[in-house]
Amino acid sequence: MLFTSDSHDAIRRGEVTLSVRRWLRPQAKVGGRYRLHSGGAIEVTEVREVDEAALTTSVARRAGFASRDALLANIPPKPGATLTLVGFRYIGELADPRKALAVQAALSDSEREDLTRRLDRMDTGKSGVWTRATLRLIAESEGVRAGDLAERLVRETLPFKTDVRRLKALGLTESLEVGYRLSARGHAYLDGAREGG
Repeated sequence: MLFTSDSHDAIRRGEVTLSVRRWLRPQAKVGGRYRLHSGGAIEVTEVREVDEAALTTSVARRAGFASRDALLANIPPKPGATLTLVGFRYIGELADPRKALAVQAALSDSEREDLTRRLDRMDTGKSGVWTRATLRLIAESEGVRAGDLAERLVRETLPFKTDVRRLKALGLTESLEVGYRLSARGHAYLDGAREGG
């Protein structure tokens, strides 16, 4: 679930505790946890279909709007979409499993084999064979802009950034304020690959 940045502080303070969406298919579930891009996370406590009559001034205020009309203006009709009320609570920061993986400076044989299988699968997708070349380029070009890295690989920037996020999800890369760097785990994998391990 995405929220505009200007609502994040109110969510953290507990002033905004629900969202009203028009969805073609469910995009949240009770118990689901979703990060705010500026930090922290929410946990969904309620998901239910409603009609417009249920959207009272009280509901609008819990959703961060001054009035029912302001709320309705924010969720224009969408053909085939269902009006859905999503209740949630702020739960603070979530542990990021990628960080725990990223600091791993040694890999067991089974971990290395698992990473190799995953990278091989990624190389069969629409981006073609890209994983090892991208890891090597990031290792050689720490802190270089994504657009410049993509250009060196003759790729478009947005698909390149999406693919690097997939490497980050495996704990192999880390994002910097500008560009990326290989994590300890990424170095361990790449060094083993160079040695033929």
